[in-house]
Amino acid sequence: MTINKININVNSEIGKLEGVIVHTPGHEVENMTPENAERSLYSDILNLNVALKEYNEFSQVLKKLTNVFEVNDLLRDILENEKVRTNLIHRICQNEQKSELIAYLSSLNNAELACQLIEGVEMKKDTLTKYLDKERFSLSPLPNFFFTRDASISMNDNVIISRMANKVRERESLIMESIFDFHPMFSVNTFNPVKTYDVSGKATIEGGDVLIAHENIILSGISARTNSQGIDSILEYFKTKPGVKHLILQELPLKPESFIHLDMTFTFLDFDKCMVFEPLILQSNRYFTIHITVDGDKVASIKEEKNILEALKKLGIDLKPISCGGRNDIYFKEREQWQSGANFFALAPGKIIGYGRNIHTINELNKNGFEVIRACDVVEERVNLDNYEKYVITIEGNELSRGGGGARCMTMPIARQAIKW
Repeated sequence: MTINKININVNSEIGKLEGVIVHTPGHEVENMTPENAERSLYSDILNLNVALKEYNEFSQVLKKLTNVFEVNDLLRDILENEKVRTNLIHRICQNEQKSELIAYLSSLNNAELACQLIEGVEMKKDTLTKYLDKERFSLSPLPNFFFTRDASISMNDNVIISRMANKVRERESLIMESIFDFHPMFSVNTFNPVKTYDVSGKATIEGGDVLIAHENIILSGISARTNSQGIDSILEYFKTKPGVKHLILQELPLKPESFIHLDMTFTFLDFDKCMVFEPLILQSNRYFTIHITVDGDKVASIKEEKNILEALKKLGIDLKPISCGGRNDIYFKEREQWQSGANFFALAPGKIIGYGRNIHTINELNKNGFEVIRACDVVEERVNLDNYEKYVITIEGNELSRGGGGARCMTMPIARQAIKW
């Protein structure tokens, strides 16, 4: 599908999807080695050929159902503007202290520049120091960029620019900010609350932690990637908006890495259903659930809640939890949560997509009224999705899941139809 103009509008996690930004993984993934994988925030290295087959099936499903925009295409488009191109090169090189690359990057055509900003710039071994340097790249690859959720956040009619917790991902935010600021297809205001409000120098916030329940109800994890200073920056941003706003916060364990973001433990599925990792979200534990109310330009209250569902229920959103890994065996729950079993992406209310490998989670969804439909059957048009009121589309994720994220992680929605709770 192609359209001339799109207005950013995301007021929920489940409204019918009208536009989404994705990034098909490329050579930046192959440019990881066992030696640098941990620095790139991976615990394993991916086989690109296998991952691409799985990802292409995922993206083909999306393209049958909504407007899909590729980061690489959008980036190439904005590089046609010489001022934008020059500014982005300088910002990236300044941020990564690579001023010596400005001339080289400026000499590339737009397609080459877009690729190398994502796939990395190989180091020219033309000095003794560089020859002895064990690094392969002068500008590192961005192997996490296919998780487009994290670098920016669609919140109502604005886009929040994230402050990533790790420097290896900061370029992703710079690229997304430039796309939203300068691509003629988008009509939107971008805002960086950390840059504007944080005085600590410590604030971080990433999109995987932020869930939009309602135009005035936001959920966020307090995690290894989104800290209290980042939340405080969002609070200051909320104070500039009229009316009453609610921020429901869930503390997450810093380890293991499967708890990297809130959406690895909780996602919205329908008007009345959500997916939860039960041991953290519902059972008694040492991790706080906190409800902050902002009224106008003041914080009206900060209080502890029993859990996310209880807090939402008080605000008129009553959800039945569906358990990641099923209801009976803690080992199935833990194994499937590790493989992004709670990380579903809603295409519309009650119409979701996620990894089929998490069989106990998928069975639990089926017990709760979701028809299970394989992605390959959607792509090959062996099923008509219009015949189903509720469904879960299952994608192959044996390789993709090793990257540490699921369907929600791989999508950055930019427009959804409004819903009424």
